Amino acid sequence: MGFYDLSKVERQLLVQQIDADIFSAFSTKNPALANRYFSNHDTYIRKAAYQAVGKIHRSKQLPNQDLILFLDQLLTSTNEKVRQTTINAAGELGKSDFKLVQHFFDQGLFDDHHSVRNAVIGSLKKMGEKNPKPVLKWAQTYLEHPDKEVRREICHGIELRGRTHPQDVLPLLQRLQHDPTARVRNTLVHVLGQIAYKKGCLATVVASLNLWENKELVTKALDEIVDVHRRYKNFAALSQEKATAYIERHYNPQ
Repeated sequence: MGFYDLSKVERQLLVQQIDADIFSAFSTKNPALANRYFSNHDTYIRKAAYQAVGKIHRSKQLPNQDLILFLDQLLTSTNEKVRQTTINAAGELGKSDFKLVQHFFDQGLFDDHHSVRNAVIGSLKKMGEKNPKPVLKWAQTYLEHPDKEVRREICHGIELRGRTHPQDVLPLLQRLQHDPTARVRNTLVHVLGQIAYKKGCLATVVASLNLWENKELVTKALDEIVDVHRRYKNFAALSQEKATAYIERHYNPQ
């Protein structure tokens, strides 16, 4: 039975049990107990497990060093779900102290399994939203990495900060405009679209795109921005018509 097959009260009780078991696992250094949840087939049970680690960190119930040492041990697991959940747990800590967990992301970027690399992207999003300065500084160091998947993951990972503070991420995204790999450029176009439909972001994005050199990519990005305003019309700050009109008035490439 999955997490959301349970009633609300049953889910609350299960989360309490997971919180207690994860605390016990970390305090007694019991990987078998942690893995019961870290390797669970249900995404939401794994989410409750890594959020439980975040609760321990915020409550200061255990020293940070103890948390890190145990997470280091879990990251060596041969089970990709355990490694994935470990990266997500590190992301919970990184929302307030990125330096503490940076090495998890230096390693996770190169994991053999896509789910672990996706956990890096998801963690970058949540850390970048809450703790942007060190996270974006770290992300910059990988923008020109020889591995195209690393560049793509970094591009995708800084998206969420851009939805509220586009000025923070646009200089980083601009550095990818001439990326030699189509998959990276396509992700860049996607991220620009995801940023631009949020309240107050379109003007900042268009002003930045005016200065970009790769006009072919900019054209694709503007088409994506217009289409996103249609696809997400119930969530976009502007209608597609208003977004189109704004772009027509204000996109004046240098």
